[in-house]
Amino acid sequence: MGTLGSMRRKAVATAAAVGALSLVVGCGGDGDSVTGGSKDGDKVTITMGLFGVMGIKETGLLEEYEKNNPGVTIKAEIAGDEQTYYTALQTKLAAGKGLKDIQGIEIGRAKEITETRADMFADFSKVEGTDHFLPWKQSQITTKDGKVLGLGTDIGPMAVCYRKDYFEKAGLPTDREEVGKLWAGDWKKYVEVGRTFKKDFKGGDVSYTDSASGLFNAMVYGYPEQYYNEQGDLIYDTNPAVKEAWQLASDAAEEDLTAKLRQFQPGWDPGLSNGTFATAVCPAWMLSHISEKAGEVNKGKWDVARAPKGANWGGSFLGVIEDSPVKEEAQKLVAWLTAPEQQARIFKDLGNIPSSQKALEDPSVKAVKNDYFSGAPLGEIFGAAAQEIPDKQVLGRKDGTIKDTFSQGLALVEQGTPRDEAWKTTSERIQKAVGRP
Repeated sequence: MGTLGSMRRKAVATAAAVGALSLVVGCGGDGDSVTGGSKDGDKVTITMGLFGVMGIKETGLLEEYEKNNPGVTIKAEIAGDEQTYYTALQTKLAAGKGLKDIQGIEIGRAKEITETRADMFADFSKVEGTDHFLPWKQSQITTKDGKVLGLGTDIGPMAVCYRKDYFEKAGLPTDREEVGKLWAGDWKKYVEVGRTFKKDFKGGDVSYTDSASGLFNAMVYGYPEQYYNEQGDLIYDTNPAVKEAWQLASDAAEEDLTAKLRQFQPGWDPGLSNGTFATAVCPAWMLSHISEKAGEVNKGKWDVARAPKGANWGGSFLGVIEDSPVKEEAQKLVAWLTAPEQQARIFKDLGNIPSSQKALEDPSVKAVKNDYFSGAPLGEIFGAAAQEIPDKQVLGRKDGTIKDTFSQGLALVEQGTPRDEAWKTTSERIQKAVGRP
């Protein structure tokens, strides 16, 4: 059986704070050059711009690639905060300066890249060995004329992370199979369990769930369309899926079922370490962060249960800049980093679920369990959840911005703003963000 050991999601503190970039391998490239990469005879230098914990550096893959490809040097920089990273990337794309040969692209930015910056990225459609991805994954980074601007790294199938000790103190089941049955098929059941938890919990000041926005995201991303339709029209204000998610998340907020936190924002990490909430809707990539921030003292107290419905929240791509002087070498590196074998390795080391269908079918992936989360069979749970994700995932140009704006709006509800007023404020902010009058 595989064991997912030390899951790490270590962001660079200074990067998260001020958007600085942290050195990973070698030294940074020339900020005035187009990409920073170079070729000199048999010697090639490839530069990478990444964010968060994509697993590429943390699992030693870059060093392995250098070892197996003499003459290749890889220089990677990682920003701790994706929003800061993307803001800087937009500036560099507009100027055509300071870009790395390889740039990470978060799923919420993919549509904007395909619609506005397709000419800046190399086409992977004819690169060999890249036909193993989930079909909907690669479609997200493909232009209307068939140009593939990157290759997929991870995806974000959903589960629910929960504290077994807290469930026991509320008289609820603690076995992951039984817990999953409590809310199977309907997020309304998840909130109903929260009402029971609040009523029956005996053990101090503990909230049922961390945030209303986590619940909202889980519901919205279970549908093929969220904020835009396939024609590119903004539909968040008419989409029943968004409105249903807003209302249920607002119910949880107004009924004091949440800890009034926003995931990855100030207060959330202390909430994990101090045990101030009993559940968190958790895409696969979040587990390493939870285990790190909750700490050894809480090892074995957390477990993972199936989510009420399948959904995808998050995931990334690696793209190569068209004008890179080492474009072919960079594409070869990206193809290797995202190959089934490497995706399986990243999952076993860190917990990032593969976007490769072939990797998902790997017996060693299916067998992965996690000691921190009470031996939860993550390969089975998240592998099954990945198959439940809708085959079509429609993205919009400002998906990431809209998601962040809805999170801010639900935080207003948690702070006491009436939901209708918070919706109005959120809608106005979205209209301004997308450039509508």
